[in-house]
Amino acid sequence: MVDYLPEDAPSTNAMEVMDQEFEGSTQNVRVMLQDVTIQEGLEYKEQLASIDGVSDVMWLDDAIDVKTPIEIADPETVETYYKDNNALITLSIREGDEVEITNDIYEVIGEKNAMSGEALNTATSQTMAGKESMYAAALLVPIIIIILVISTNSWIEPVFFLTAIGVSVLINLGTNIFIGEVSFVTQSVAPILQLAVSLDYAIFLLHSFSDYRERVSDPKEAMQLAMKKSFPAIAASASTTFFGFIALTFMKFEIGSDLGVNLVKGIVLSFISVMIFLPALTLCFYKWMDKTKHQPIIPKFKNAGKRIIKLRIPSLFIVLIIIVPAFLAQNNTNFIYGIGEQPDSTRAGSDLIKIEETFGKSTPVVLLVPKGDPAKEEVLVQDLEKLNDVASVLAYVNTVSPVIPSEYLDQSVTDQFYSENYSRIIIYGKTDTEGDKAFTLVENVNRLAKEYYDDASYTLGESVTLYDIKHTVEKDNTVVNLLTVIAIAIVLLLTFRSLTIPIVLLLTIQSAVWINLAVPYFTNSSLVFVGYLIISTVQLAATVDYAILLMEGYKENRQKMPALQAIKQTINEKFFSIAVSASILSSVGFILWITSTNPVVSSIGLLLGRGALLAFVMVICFLPAMLLVFDKVINKTTWNANYYKET
Repeated sequence: MVDYLPEDAPSTNAMEVMDQEFEGSTQNVRVMLQDVTIQEGLEYKEQLASIDGVSDVMWLDDAIDVKTPIEIADPETVETYYKDNNALITLSIREGDEVEITNDIYEVIGEKNAMSGEALNTATSQTMAGKESMYAAALLVPIIIIILVISTNSWIEPVFFLTAIGVSVLINLGTNIFIGEVSFVTQSVAPILQLAVSLDYAIFLLHSFSDYRERVSDPKEAMQLAMKKSFPAIAASASTTFFGFIALTFMKFEIGSDLGVNLVKGIVLSFISVMIFLPALTLCFYKWMDKTKHQPIIPKFKNAGKRIIKLRIPSLFIVLIIIVPAFLAQNNTNFIYGIGEQPDSTRAGSDLIKIEETFGKSTPVVLLVPKGDPAKEEVLVQDLEKLNDVASVLAYVNTVSPVIPSEYLDQSVTDQFYSENYSRIIIYGKTDTEGDKAFTLVENVNRLAKEYYDDASYTLGESVTLYDIKHTVEKDNTVVNLLTVIAIAIVLLLTFRSLTIPIVLLLTIQSAVWINLAVPYFTNSSLVFVGYLIISTVQLAATVDYAILLMEGYKENRQKMPALQAIKQTINEKFFSIAVSASILSSVGFILWITSTNPVVSSIGLLLGRGALLAFVMVICFLPAMLLVFDKVINKTTWNANYYKET
């Protein structure tokens, strides 16, 4: 995740200094060997150190002299590395080759021993990203086909929808080669999300084509009329989604930018595919549509408007009551800033439990301080050892001796602690990798280092990276949400040429977003912040289409009839189309949630699935009530509204 931090982030600078000064990196893996002697532990350590890509292998022999009886050593130090005949070895894995190296480690330690750590989480996420995307697609495509078959009058029409969007998804994936690399979050989420949010464009066009086929005998003329009729709705829908995803590219934490660029490409390609490729495909094979026609499977919702409009007062009342608590709650949810822990069902998850049951939690924090003053270093190490939640500190001054010059010792000993310019101190914290305790420890280490060395020290490690991510994404949150709302408001303003319609539509969808993101607070569950940030943009950008579709229908009907009659008619006409779109997006979300073992992808899926359903309910129940309440205001603030006037 550190790759996606800004270049000026403290973690990024610290990593550059570490790479320049030391051969190894931050220790990012713990290996537990069960039921081994000291000698067997040393043999395992040698085997692990011999694996290509493994460095900084540390164990008990680096903290004490194992040639003397361990009974006379400090018990707390010993139990950090060796407890109940179990050995805990820490090591560093080369960045970029996590999958291959962790597989090699598993071969050495076998099934009964355990491994955990940041590098293993990365390897697991990378391995599962491709497999789970295919698994999710295998589940999703049949569900989408069933939804589309139900919603159309031709057995072959869903194939046209999926072909047009599928082609654009494949082209989008292929163009990633020009970017060079994409994150595992993007690889897992972007293709399926592109399919879900842009399928509406194809549905709008082919539904319009089917309508004109009934009025016009020439298929080419019917398609021309359909393209002209559906273009404004498709363009507005694509524009809101496009600018919503553009907002993600302004994130300083570049995983958002990575996903945003991919989705922006995807929306443009989907729009081009629907407006150019789909009409050509349809005109070539429209006879197949005629031959495979079937009776509507679901009857039209003729009385939906009449029934739903009866709920307008309760809808207004309920939303107005919960909107403020929801807004406050979604800002106070407990957040996770990293990838999160792997599920217990995976080996990585079960191994972590085994290690923590024996040795407890341990998170290494590496401190680099200027070399050359062993006395000052010794005092600093003593102060570090006194900090809350510190299990042990490993440094030259307390492992070897501050009075023995490093020049007299073997280079293999001194290289662990000294480079040309820096001394390396490793603090082992008894905390999770993130959370209040972990971040307090990082702050305390930084405070002490500053007291002794001003700004000349560097701190790094998983907790430090997550601490920087936390402060980066908190700023991103305000910027991205503001940009999304402003961009979508401008699109709506230009689409409807109204001052109040954008406010009404945005309030409807934004309320659904707040309610969605408030659920984790009220259920006392943590939320992955990257998921929160992405979904607060994606849900707004993707589901505002429902509000646009309803509003366009209402505006057209309102020019012919009174407000109450117009809204009933609009709900009757648009209910089914909005339900189809929402069910597809919701299915995408829930399938990502069910199939992904990656906590970031899984949380995005759950939020997306729930968000699509909430947006559907808000557009069908709350938006009609708002349109009736503000009917006169909308009429006065909309250019050429031409609302029907009762005589």
